[in-house]
Amino acid sequence: MLEFFQQVINGLTLGSIYALIAIGYTMVYGIIGMINFAHGEIYMISAYIGLITVTALTVQFGVENVPLILLFTLAASILATSAYGWAIERIAYRPLRSSPRLIPLISAIGMSIFLQNYVQIGQGARDLSMQPLISGGWRFGSDAGFQIYLSYMQVLIAVVTVIFMTALTLFIARSRLGRACRACSQDLTMTNLLGIDTNRVISLTFVLGAALAAVAGVLISLHIGKINPFIGFDAGIKAFTAAVLGGIGSIPGAMLGGIILGLSESFASAYLRTEYKDVVAFSLLVLVLLFRPTGLLGKPEIEKV
Repeated sequence: MLEFFQQVINGLTLGSIYALIAIGYTMVYGIIGMINFAHGEIYMISAYIGLITVTALTVQFGVENVPLILLFTLAASILATSAYGWAIERIAYRPLRSSPRLIPLISAIGMSIFLQNYVQIGQGARDLSMQPLISGGWRFGSDAGFQIYLSYMQVLIAVVTVIFMTALTLFIARSRLGRACRACSQDLTMTNLLGIDTNRVISLTFVLGAALAAVAGVLISLHIGKINPFIGFDAGIKAFTAAVLGGIGSIPGAMLGGIILGLSESFASAYLRTEYKDVVAFSLLVLVLLFRPTGLLGKPEIEKV
């Protein structure tokens, strides 16, 4: 039973990262009906920014001011990757928005390859690592038997994820720009006719998705402490799977899909073999789509005539 709870903790930690990345996919698809396959590389770039910023600040100021280092690192990563998200929309999507859907898809894949090689040239293809900024945790259970380990970093990931997801939910539900985002997701053409600057809203969507991916990248670089230019592809595929599982276009669905995917991978690694975690995750996706083609919380697309 204690091992079960340990895997729940591990799964929720991994699922939180997937959920933060998946929201970027689902927001872009919900508004313009396209998949941003360069989104995983945004997450990868944010991990590098987090690692470099933390390393520079700890060398300069030491490890005594951990909260300030974390806040500055998150702010720097969010600002930098938001600029990347805005640039991707302007370069790879806006000129092709009226083209057949296959063309922007190819453009996004090309942007993904470009960013991956751009980082590889600048930082090298080898793994980069850093000394853990936050270490330690709590152990529960008897010393003679299995113990549940909850690290401080896992708690931080959960808290930061809840804060940013709550902030996004409130922004979408109550702010003027949030209402404009919801209007664009309903009918982009009519929203434009009503005087809303849809180009601004679409750019905002890419920026918000990149900001959440930045949070995920910083958290994972602090948690694992090892990154390379190829982590964006793997995380991007998993996050896209989570978005489809929860219902592409649904923000709560992306959150739910990320948590379910993280839990399934954690349990598969513990009770089967680590090699089977991807098999279990994608098999779960196939089963869900067989019975709910729109995902767990997705809604059928209504053809507008």
